[in-house]
Amino acid sequence: MKQIYFLSILLLILSCNSKKEEVSSTQIVQGLYTFSEPGVVFGQPYLFTASSGHVYLSWVEREHEVNKMMYTLLSNGNWSPPRTIVSGTDWFVNWADYPQLAAFEDGTLVAFYLQKSSSSTFSYDIMLTFSSDGENWTDPFALHDDGTHTEHGFVSMLPWGDNMFFTWLDGRHTSGGGHHNHDHGHGGAMTLRAAVLNTEGAKLVEWELDDRVCDCCQTTSSMGADGPVVFYRDRSAEEVRDIYWVAYEGTDWSSPMPVYNDFWEIPGCPVNGPRSASLNGQSAVTWFSGAKGKSTVKTAFFEEEQNLYGEATLIDLGKPTGRVDMLMLDDNLALVSWMEEGGIYLRTVERSGQKSAPFLVGNVSGTRSSGFPQMTDEAHHVVLAWTDDSEDTATIQTVQIRKDLLPRP
Repeated sequence: MKQIYFLSILLLILSCNSKKEEVSSTQIVQGLYTFSEPGVVFGQPYLFTASSGHVYLSWVEREHEVNKMMYTLLSNGNWSPPRTIVSGTDWFVNWADYPQLAAFEDGTLVAFYLQKSSSSTFSYDIMLTFSSDGENWTDPFALHDDGTHTEHGFVSMLPWGDNMFFTWLDGRHTSGGGHHNHDHGHGGAMTLRAAVLNTEGAKLVEWELDDRVCDCCQTTSSMGADGPVVFYRDRSAEEVRDIYWVAYEGTDWSSPMPVYNDFWEIPGCPVNGPRSASLNGQSAVTWFSGAKGKSTVKTAFFEEEQNLYGEATLIDLGKPTGRVDMLMLDDNLALVSWMEEGGIYLRTVERSGQKSAPFLVGNVSGTRSSGFPQMTDEAHHVVLAWTDDSEDTATIQTVQIRKDLLPRP
């Protein structure tokens, strides 16, 4: 059985290395947990809060060439004993394209992972498995049905009524072209697709949302007034790769529109996608850009009357790595996380553009194996998880952050 260690908040003493206007984290962050086991490599954590309030953490473990997708449930400040969802030796395991777990409205669980479909490096399928009790899982099957040996990944999942909404990057038109500088050099373009599945795994509808997008940045989705809103990195004919959005409008989808015109021209995919969040019909999005040779992290809130995302607020401290996440704390306040110079930082930002002092939660290597830190909402806390690859075998760190002590603008 995996051991879950409760540690003191010693790591948070790192916050004493004050940077600019940074505030102390020692009272905001209540505890630190480590998921580890000798000889086992941990990585790719993902957090999800169900409508019931239950917080799930999933991740991948690798031991002797076998990959296992695991999960645990947070209860009364403690993680439950980990359970195995699925395992295999033919997976596509990637630092940026991570498996995920989500829950339907009725509590049914769904998880996906990536499985190689041929010997080509970037030929893999999105495999789904369902569970009504959290212990017994259905035989995996592919989310998409095009049957091509091409890239399919960078999925986001979002409960939609009694069903589950999926969006993903789909390479069916790329003819198996490999990544060249993180790009497809042959065949057609990567596309953005979406589908709705019920708790039985039946596909109710599927759409193509954009016929030319960036090849390997994460997608993200949140709930708008009439249905899901999807955010992703677009790709113009001139290789401008800014963040776009497309929204379900009751019967069909809107045309793709830019969140903000950074005009980041880059010949390959930066592997650094956006994250969005919504609450009570209000939404916001956070993203990374390297336009004009300067790395930035920005946040914008949706302005309903104008049907667009408003003025972008600069979030970072000057040298961000990106790898962002965000939550909505109330209708006009968001919490943003990002990586910068070996640290995971958080700060709150208002719709008006006012922002709090940042605070450091933990240190990371910043290499690819450190992955993408994840946040989710819990009743009185924000839960944060990340991969610590500072030792020979990587571990997963998790902390709880008290909402009532979060710095405000």
